[in-house]
Amino acid sequence: MPRFKAAVIIPTRGGASKLHFPLEALQQQTEKNFQVIVVIDGDVDGSAAVIQRYIDSGCLNLSMIVFDENKGRVAALNAGYRAADAEILIRCDDDIEMKPDYIEKHLFFHNGIVEKGVMGLVHNIYPDTPHARAYGYYRDSKFREDAYKASVDRLWNFWAANCSMRASTFKKVGGYDERYRRYGWEDVDMGKMLQDAGVQLILAPELEVNHHIAATTTASRARRALHSGASRQIFLAKHGIDALPPVNPAGVWGIAVKTVAIVLTETSVQKLGNLVDKISDRFPVKISEKLVALVVESASYAGIKYPARARKIF
Repeated sequence: MPRFKAAVIIPTRGGASKLHFPLEALQQQTEKNFQVIVVIDGDVDGSAAVIQRYIDSGCLNLSMIVFDENKGRVAALNAGYRAADAEILIRCDDDIEMKPDYIEKHLFFHNGIVEKGVMGLVHNIYPDTPHARAYGYYRDSKFREDAYKASVDRLWNFWAANCSMRASTFKKVGGYDERYRRYGWEDVDMGKMLQDAGVQLILAPELEVNHHIAATTTASRARRALHSGASRQIFLAKHGIDALPPVNPAGVWGIAVKTVAIVLTETSVQKLGNLVDKISDRFPVKISEKLVALVVESASYAGIKYPARARKIF
């Protein structure tokens, strides 16, 4: 029998300044029978020392795994999941701040014999930056609104930073796919594998958590879009081109997106994103939102068309 009811797996890289969000929230949980495993994907900022202080305090059933080098988020997730000694495995990013009944509610949804995959959305918390004012606040709200309206057969698209499954389910699907070395799509891929395996997927509004988001500028958001576009091609090669609607922006907007995408690389995305943030407050909000959207959508399209341009391992 597993030692704990639940295990919370937290993958991190460069998270020393934000790990306090989940770890302090986990100390306040109403459910006490759980372990926490932090997997450090190459310690570049003293994250191990931060975790060790929490371990020494004895306030959590906390352990850590430290990679000698950057292996990618998927490798970190799989290492944490496989090290867990619990019935229910909960994925939690290193910048999430959850409510005191977070674990209790995840466990509640797994009562009974039906095999389930449970998801909660994140509510992005931004510093008040030009990017947030022009794009972030609106897009975050719109994403959550649309997600809660999604049909049951499309819920796999929302498997992400706040989710849970049984340990037996994780073993059945074989873990996260380690071909996803760039940013993005390892989560959606897991959701699709769970759907295909007949697991009942649940998107629970009561599991929504605060997310102290890392992508607080247009440059950082667009760079993730570039990588996500490239990772999308791995997903399609695995699940078939019919698994997702085609991306072919049309009209004047489509021409603009495709034209900008021609010149976008990790370097030019950074420069263009910084420029847009510098000037966006000079325009009405609607125009500023379109400028940011153009950079982000063009970066995503560039990743789809020219996946080799996404080089960094997240």
